[in-house]
Amino acid sequence: MKPFAYQRPATVAEAVRAGAGRPGARYLGGGTNLVDLMKLGVESPGLLIDVSRLPLDVVTRTDDGGLRIGATVRNSDLAAHPDVRKGYPALSQALLAGASGQLRNTATTGGNLLQRTRCPYFQDVSKPCNKRVPGSGCPAREGAHRDLAVLGHSRDCVATHPSDMAVALAALDAGVRLYGPEGERTVPVTDFHRLPGDNPDQDTVIRPGELITEVVLPPPVAAAGSLYRKARDRASYAFALVSVAAVLSVRDGHVEHGALAFGGVAHRPWRARAAEEVLRGAPATEETFARAADAELAGAAPLRDNGFKVDLARRLAVGAFTELTSRSAAA
Repeated sequence: MKPFAYQRPATVAEAVRAGAGRPGARYLGGGTNLVDLMKLGVESPGLLIDVSRLPLDVVTRTDDGGLRIGATVRNSDLAAHPDVRKGYPALSQALLAGASGQLRNTATTGGNLLQRTRCPYFQDVSKPCNKRVPGSGCPAREGAHRDLAVLGHSRDCVATHPSDMAVALAALDAGVRLYGPEGERTVPVTDFHRLPGDNPDQDTVIRPGELITEVVLPPPVAAAGSLYRKARDRASYAFALVSVAAVLSVRDGHVEHGALAFGGVAHRPWRARAAEEVLRGAPATEETFARAADAELAGAAPLRDNGFKVDLARRLAVGAFTELTSRSAAA
């Protein structure tokens, strides 16, 4: 490991000043992704700014009935929080589907959003990778890409975003609160992560020196249920081949509100807007759910070995909405 400097600021403002004043600095929360990448030689920050002890580790209710989730709230604490389990079950389920219990006890909300791809070429510094070294190439396109993107990829990158939590947050219309040298701003989580385009090294829209301070959830949709489902090669401690987060409310047999996000299929959590258009006001039937999924997945462009993801995504989406409809009918 290369030598680096270390600071532990006492305030958010102090942390941001340190980050803005040192190009290449990295904020350190739980370190479950960043430290691994440093060991591999993928990341080599000159300065680590430890934000784990800043007062950002609480979950509070907003005046309108939503939630504010501090950036250093641990994944295990967030999954178990009663307000999350009651009002946002898809988020709790997504968190519990990620990593191992030990990692969830350490990983933070902000760090989860900022974790980098698990593409094998990105993590192997002996191989070219446009995300790691812009312009060096993307061997995954013709190489090992079974686990990689079928939506929104480019000639320069077919990596997928690994977070489970972020997929649920996308379906729940969460916002990411940032504090940086230019002040505070809130970015919808659906806009926080980028598609690769010609600059796959830029994972997010975060600006130099900016720090995630909290995630804001709107009030739960009235009479809506939500869930998260994940298909993976092993029953635990494995990244999603495909995952879905679904939110659904049904009135008089028709969809009043439907939201859908896919994981494991793109460079960012994929909010399925085309599917939601089909769902709006339509009969809450398996046929409708299949048409909605097909409308979204019509734009998929699978590679040689990952076309199975398209059908898997369809089945997960239809199954999730069908289950939520059954729950609504039984309530």
